[in-house]
Amino acid sequence: QVQLVESGGGSVQAGGSLRLSCVTSGYSYCLAWFRQAPGKEREGVASIETEGGMTTYTDSAKGRFTISRDNPTNTLYLEMNTLKPEDTAMYYCAASAPSFSWSGGYRPSTARFGRCDYNYWGQGTQVTVSS
Repeated sequence: QVQLVESGGGSVQAGGSLRLSCVTSGYSYCLAWFRQAPGKEREGVASIETEGGMTTYTDSAKGRFTISRDNPTNTLYLEMNTLKPEDTAMYYCAASAPSFSWSGGYRPSTARFGRCDYNYWGQGTQVTVSS
């Protein structure tokens, strides 16, 4: 069963930077960061495939955000630079993992981003960017 614990959110001024972290456990095909702003739908921001390291970014994140993974510590990162007020949202770490596990039972996917369907979610970390 996959577990995800995020940290690193906070408040910054426009143009600033933040790095989000997510400690992961369990096997996954892909890891990603999603975000959801008040009154808006959840959207994928960036993802990385655990086999091969292929990354995918939403258009608004390209050139500003970098997703990476540190294998020895099982930590997923999202480095966010040149932040804008429209980046304000709750950010969620997500994993695409086998839909069935003996410990967790059946876990259907609830979102798709890039080439993966995501079925495990962290608790979220708030990012607020002021102008």
